[in-house]
Amino acid sequence: MAINPFGNSEILRPVNPWFILISLSAALLFKLLPLDRSWITPDLLALVLVFWNIRQPRRIGIGVAWCFGAAVDVHTASVFGEHALAYTLLSYFAITIHRRVMWFSPVMQAAHIFPLLLAAQAITVAIRVMFGGIFPGPWMFAESALTAALWPLTQFLLLAPQKLPQHRDNDRPI
Repeated sequence: MAINPFGNSEILRPVNPWFILISLSAALLFKLLPLDRSWITPDLLALVLVFWNIRQPRRIGIGVAWCFGAAVDVHTASVFGEHALAYTLLSYFAITIHRRVMWFSPVMQAAHIFPLLLAAQAITVAIRVMFGGIFPGPWMFAESALTAALWPLTQFLLLAPQKLPQHRDNDRPI
């Protein structure tokens, strides 16, 4: 019996480019919300970028990640390039491991994604500290753990439009 490299036996429809744009834009809007940042909030933009880098590496690449990172830098009035560098490196390494990650279950995929998210967050903290900011403490890195924990849910939600119906319809060619 052959093992399916994508973790399930479902056939997925091709992804709609508008759906990719809408999901990335929604994640950016969540990142731009004026939330109390003293609480741990997941970085949904990084999560959605990693998802599309793994699933569609030819459509969503390093340039898209840099543009979204630059938008976050402008909005947060942080050092320009802080998030752009972090998201660019995050996308690069997500594209690097995209074939290997697809072989695992969603929970194991989250375990592979966690170090990438942690490194991206460490880059932003390091840049802030280099430019005179104070180190917020190690509890800040819990954001990466929370973001990685949302990976199975994110995968379920973002793959839902591509899934074919359960029952075959005789009028459809597939």
